[in-house]
Amino acid sequence: MICSQGLTAKKDNVRHFSLTFAATLVAASISAAAGQDAPKPERGEQIMTTTCATCHDLRPIDTAALDEADWTKEVKSMIEQGAEVKADDVPVLVDFLVKRNGPLPEGPGKDVLLNICTRCHDLQRVRREQNTAEGWLEILDAMLNEGAPLPEKDLPVLLRYLARNFAPAPR
Repeated sequence: MICSQGLTAKKDNVRHFSLTFAATLVAASISAAAGQDAPKPERGEQIMTTTCATCHDLRPIDTAALDEADWTKEVKSMIEQGAEVKADDVPVLVDFLVKRNGPLPEGPGKDVLLNICTRCHDLQRVRREQNTAEGWLEILDAMLNEGAPLPEKDLPVLLRYLARNFAPAPR
């Protein structure tokens, strides 16, 4: 009886050790994989998040669609107000901002795109997505089903803007 209890205790210890060891291996492999798969943000994004976000959230950046000259003015204005951006980092930051939030075509719907869509998506995502009016309507319907705060009156305005400015290239 004593031997069988000792044997049972040893089996339980081995089982516990095996489960702990397996869990540790799984956690270590997940951690290693996460470190390998996580893309390193580009330098401009690093500057933006470490410099711009120390004074304000990124919403004012998300709702702007400026060209290089206007982003340069904006960055210089922020520096005059106390933003600490190294001189060598200014062109890197401006290039990133232009790539991420460069100009959009003018027209009805632009403000809706900047104020509603950018709450969840960056402008690069919109620019990448080339769709027909029907395709954009499907996306907008899906976004509305997800809870996008798009007023009913703005749906046709935004749809026309997207279909006109972000349509597939002619073949």
